[in-house]
Amino acid sequence: MASRRLDSCLFSFLLLILLFTLSIFISNLRPPQIPRLPIQAGSTSSSTDVTPKIFIVAFYDEEGEIWQNDNPSFDLSSELSVPGLSPLFPSVRCTLDHQICMLVTGEGEINAAVSMTALLFSGVFDLSHTYFILAGTAGINPRIGSVGSVAISRFVVQPSLQYEFDARDKPENFSTGYVPLGSHNSSQYPQEIYGTEVFELNAALRDAAIALARTVELNDTEASAAYKELYVADPHDYPLYGNAASPPAVLECDTATSDTFIAGAWLGVAWANYTHTVTNGRGVYCMAAQEDAAVLEALVRADAAGLADFRRALVMRAGSDYDRPPVGMSAAENLWHGYEGYVPALRNLFLTGSKVIEGILDGWDDKFEMGIMAENYVGDVLDTLGGEQDYGPAASETWDYDAAPGHEEPAPPETG
Repeated sequence: MASRRLDSCLFSFLLLILLFTLSIFISNLRPPQIPRLPIQAGSTSSSTDVTPKIFIVAFYDEEGEIWQNDNPSFDLSSELSVPGLSPLFPSVRCTLDHQICMLVTGEGEINAAVSMTALLFSGVFDLSHTYFILAGTAGINPRIGSVGSVAISRFVVQPSLQYEFDARDKPENFSTGYVPLGSHNSSQYPQEIYGTEVFELNAALRDAAIALARTVELNDTEASAAYKELYVADPHDYPLYGNAASPPAVLECDTATSDTFIAGAWLGVAWANYTHTVTNGRGVYCMAAQEDAAVLEALVRADAAGLADFRRALVMRAGSDYDRPPVGMSAAENLWHGYEGYVPALRNLFLTGSKVIEGILDGWDDKFEMGIMAENYVGDVLDTLGGEQDYGPAASETWDYDAAPGHEEPAPPETG
């Protein structure tokens, strides 16, 4: 009997070992479980729950803080985690109802492109009906306007996509050391196209935003006003830089973006000429910034993928400094000490941007939900989104650059 019990126990023990081994073998046949990253700390479990109407895109801390600190209009107190954002700004901030959100990309083209792409392709948001407001500070062309002014652009260009000669090595008949890629002079349309040379935005939406922004009373400071006067101190130069001393205004003019922070009249002329060339004479350079072309390229690709609507993008830049000095001041002195317009620029960016946001939300059901129909071409130079281009290499073949107005510097636009 004892032997029979021992055999029974041994059999049971061996059977348990066999079952245990078999269970391990079967479990190894299953695919590994990948942990899901949180969409929102606390509550949201589905990406379709987060459907912003407005997405503010800022680029560094102080540009983001104007929408958070002492803001009675809306409270961006809800934080959402999105993988792939800047380590400096790893979360998106939204209102509690998620109607308004804000991304801070980090400065420079690479940070802006990577952060914006991460946002658009994250699956955290439904962005198919979202309006994107790119809102930042910039250097302003004193021929076009004054510090504290806010420009809302139709064109964004990338003038860093050029050949660059050191000024000491440039051909004698060149006004600057910049030449469009593949070309042999500064007035020739780029012969090598990368695809981010120029973007055209929805002009009807831009006009609607300008109408809203011009209902705001803009701010100025005594320090800013005093600095402006330096640009008209010499009566002979007043026709050239007269707009530099004007009160802050909402401008219709365009943005040039580059990681190179330019300083000086000749580089300002180079940026203006490139804007004029790649837009086939339609663009008016007034703001020198860094990130806008990068953000817009991400939006074009998201639109092509059915994730966003490029026609709902706005670019707003507030002039915090001048891109060139007044007569009698060096470019270096202006670069390092000419930021008296920074405080009113941030304030006016917030005031005008808030008014645009308010207008979109108030008119959502009647006007903005369906989108503002674009009557102009909207998209990039590659025609990624389709449509009939009014600029680009093909259009340049029938365009007389020398006969077009504003060869060296475009005429100032209307202000209000």
